[in-house]
Amino acid sequence: MNSLIPLIEVKNVDVSYSGHCVLSGANVVVRRGEIVTLIGPNGAGKTTLVRVMLGLLRPTVGTVSRQPGLSIGYMPQRLSIDPALPITVKRFLQLGSPQGLRKDQCAEVLEEVGAGHVIAQPMQGISGGELQRVLLARALLREPDVLVLDEPVQGVDLTGQAELYRLIEGIREHRNVGVVMVSHDLHVVMAQTDHVICLNQHVCCAGHPSAVSVHPEFVALFGTDVASTLAVYAHKHDHEHTLDGHVEEGHVDGREHVHVHGESCHHG
Repeated sequence: MNSLIPLIEVKNVDVSYSGHCVLSGANVVVRRGEIVTLIGPNGAGKTTLVRVMLGLLRPTVGTVSRQPGLSIGYMPQRLSIDPALPITVKRFLQLGSPQGLRKDQCAEVLEEVGAGHVIAQPMQGISGGELQRVLLARALLREPDVLVLDEPVQGVDLTGQAELYRLIEGIREHRNVGVVMVSHDLHVVMAQTDHVICLNQHVCCAGHPSAVSVHPEFVALFGTDVASTLAVYAHKHDHEHTLDGHVEEGHVDGREHVHVHGESCHHG
């Protein structure tokens, strides 16, 4: 499929409940190999927009187009499992999985996300970071064209967050999928995305992270302190960054990358 052809395209979408508009004039395009991130305060319409994109909610106004036969893998923000329910990671992955799942497919996808060691463990016994990887593996079992990730680093420590974002970047590269992320972690996510859409019941601003971070509506939403600490710069990579921020020379991929320096900031 041509990478320039949208996998999902949302045009001028409004959503209203009982006459109350919760989302107005939203436009989103998701293409193969791109990471699109939705940011904004609580109640901004991020979840509503994702539901529209997934086809779970019909817009009041506007259109949503999806490529025929499009497969979507969804990773929820959180998952509650009854502690009295004995279920292993492997069994959890098998439940609700697509028909025709190969015998070794669960093990393969867990290895892909770096969680092969938990396959036989009970779901209640794995860590927060391991749970997020299992949820990501579950989404990948659908062989998706688009990955939709709702707060993918929820409940994960800072080191684990960096590893998970690096993993998502690798999956995007390896599988050539479109990725839609919903996130509150401005500093990290602005460094890991190609296109940012800032919502506050409408699209306040959208574009490359370096442009969005200085947009007046972004500054109005998140404050001058946040905007001033987002030191965004782009460069061609001839190196990699380790988890502690040091540089490893010798890696050339020809892609333009955006890095954001500043303290981690969460907005609820």
